[in-house]
Amino acid sequence: MKNILTPVVNAIAVVIGSLIGMILKKGFPENIRKILFFAVGLSTIGMAINMIIKANNFLIVLGSMAIGGIIGELINIEDKLKKIGDSIKEGDFSTGFVASSILFLVGPLTIVGSITAGLTKDGSLIYMKSLLDGISSIVLSSIYGLGVMLSAISVLLVQGTIVLLSSKLSFLTNPLYLNDLVAVGGVMVLGIGLKILDIKDTKVGNFLPALFISPILSFLTSLF
Repeated sequence: MKNILTPVVNAIAVVIGSLIGMILKKGFPENIRKILFFAVGLSTIGMAINMIIKANNFLIVLGSMAIGGIIGELINIEDKLKKIGDSIKEGDFSTGFVASSILFLVGPLTIVGSITAGLTKDGSLIYMKSLLDGISSIVLSSIYGLGVMLSAISVLLVQGTIVLLSSKLSFLTNPLYLNDLVAVGGVMVLGIGLKILDIKDTKVGNFLPALFISPILSFLTSLF
């Protein structure tokens, strides 16, 4: 039986971390909140650079972002998320939800850890990731609030799906696919960093389909 407990533990870690962050949020003076923005934004950009430089073929990254961005723009993912935030009167909902969902899900630990948990029942990588995500969610939710907590749903659904389909998705652990997929995620994380630092308000949510396009392009290029 596959280790389906791992995504549940990860989601719970995000919820607990978010609750702590939302409680602490009320006690943070403005100068502390501001320095947290800088800390999260700069660290996010650093993480993005580390992910991007591992790309096998940047043309695949560019193609994935372009095609995925067009699809996301046509579907209008970002605006739909903003409408959800408006409906619950949470101004930073969409930013918090998209930023935390991407940060928690685009790294290699998500893919490799979930597939390992599904194939070998070894959940150690995801348990380590759960601790990291829990700590990150404290900081993120102290800035963005409820959207970060609800990203636990994304974690549960995406990681749960990968665990259940691990035998079919094991090819993603191959560097041929993994490196460019992580790099695509890195570009999106860079957009989040720019958004957090108020440098450029990119519609990062509209690029989510790029994560599905990247393995397809990697496969097609491997045929030539």
